Amino acid sequence: MDTADVERLIEEGIEDAEATVTKPRVPDEDHEDAHFAAVVISPAFEGVPLVQQHQMVYDALEGHMTTDIHAMEMKTYTPEAYEEHGPDA
Repeated sequence: MDTADVERLIEEGIEDAEATVTKPRVPDEDHEDAHFAAVVISPAFEGVPLVQQHQMVYDALEGHMTTDIHAMEMKTYTPEAYEEHGPDA
């Protein structure tokens, strides 16, 4: 699974989502290419607690967290929060 596949799953699984997925670290021998980092922006996060926002992303990944993805770092934002705080918030 590559970053484009992960982005597609997130964007298809969360309404009006924009996902940017990268590989945040050098792959290790045991889990090569299985570590990802995502910034996800969606109005669907409005009024939703952070833990539930992250669960929405996991749900969008349709079980790949137990097969193709070893680790996922993520930041989730509403469009307004992203505009106000940017990716470093």
